[in-house]
Amino acid sequence: MAKKRDHHRSTQSSGHRENQIKSPSRREKQTKSDSASGTIKIIGFFIVSSLIAVVAYWLTQSSPSQHNESYVYQRGLVTTNTNYQDILNENTKVSENISKRHYTHPVLGYITPWNSQGYEMAKRFNSKFTHLSPVWYDLKSQQTSLVLEGRHNADRGWISELKKTGEALILPRFVLEVSPEELLRKKKQRNKAVDLIVTECKEMGYDGVVLESWSRWAAYGILHDPSMRNLALQFVKQLGDALHSISSEKISGQKLQLVYVIGPPSSEKLLAHDFGPKDLETLSEVVDGFSLMTYDFSNPHNPGPNAPLKWIQIILQMLLGASANRAQNIPPKIFLGINFYGNDFSLSRDSGGGAIIGRDYLALLEKHRPVLQWDKNSGEHVFFYTDDKDIKHAVFYPSLKSISLRLEEARSWECGISIWEIGQGLDYFFDLL
Repeated sequence: MAKKRDHHRSTQSSGHRENQIKSPSRREKQTKSDSASGTIKIIGFFIVSSLIAVVAYWLTQSSPSQHNESYVYQRGLVTTNTNYQDILNENTKVSENISKRHYTHPVLGYITPWNSQGYEMAKRFNSKFTHLSPVWYDLKSQQTSLVLEGRHNADRGWISELKKTGEALILPRFVLEVSPEELLRKKKQRNKAVDLIVTECKEMGYDGVVLESWSRWAAYGILHDPSMRNLALQFVKQLGDALHSISSEKISGQKLQLVYVIGPPSSEKLLAHDFGPKDLETLSEVVDGFSLMTYDFSNPHNPGPNAPLKWIQIILQMLLGASANRAQNIPPKIFLGINFYGNDFSLSRDSGGGAIIGRDYLALLEKHRPVLQWDKNSGEHVFFYTDDKDIKHAVFYPSLKSISLRLEEARSWECGISIWEIGQGLDYFFDLL
């Protein structure tokens, strides 16, 4: 995925964000961009100005916690006071016992067909995950009928290897590219869509699906209509019920699962298209997990952190703060999104830049040997460099410390996590999982 973050990061292009790392629009930045812009209102103090003129950074040494059995904690690498040389020297090293899980709640990892590294990481660290979601399928319209595209992406050999070496469930991602007016208003079309997805699961031996549709429906503007919004929720319920009627081939007594992709609310006051607490309650009985896209906070036009920690905390409070959601045991079904990609933003007047993955980040460290600074407000590391055209850049990329803080936040709510995407990170990130 050299530069393609597709996934739940935008809404404009097809395939979650397929075009995002592929092109600077990365995951369909249309809806996500709008969403990110809205969210900026929640916490204006995170924005660009603090990036361009980073005035204050607080450096504090972290100490090994209950996870001190892992290599990265033993080496004291989970710290705000990191440097480029440590990253270059240590990023490929992990604990000898790579099968030990440190994060005990659900862990979902996304894999994209354009980034083969993700396939390798899924095999190598299989036991770290409870769910693996290869980004393979799109449901589209073909004249008056529906067609499911993507089986050509499915790698049966890879699936077979995973099933032999680990317990992670395989739930490919399905994106609904069909016009919601066509799909949701016609019972026959809804039934056909559900049948196509369920049949694919049975024929391919999947353990369920990850469904992405809400961002698409928001982009079409249909969620402002109460009747259409209700039909949208009913469709997800119908699919969940259909999957739960089928037994898993892997685990006796278990049914096929449905994980539903949701974006973060766009402001403190929920808008019509936002997926909110009531929607969680409505779908909690038929959805096994909600993949929450808590990343893509910034973009080339508003450069800044990838996913400010305070922003994440606000979102979790909005979605899970209600006592009703706690009572219904919804928090464990939230899979908090953690990005394994970063951004290299140009700070010129014209702005620019976009997503980078692990190998890009390491190349920048090797070339520029920068001083990494810790931004306490966002809970992320950043460094600056000047390119060959004398343009200044700001680079935000995950660090062991930033990931560790987000895992602790998720743990405090008893949430799971979802990672976009596992081929974009550094090897030693997995030592935290």
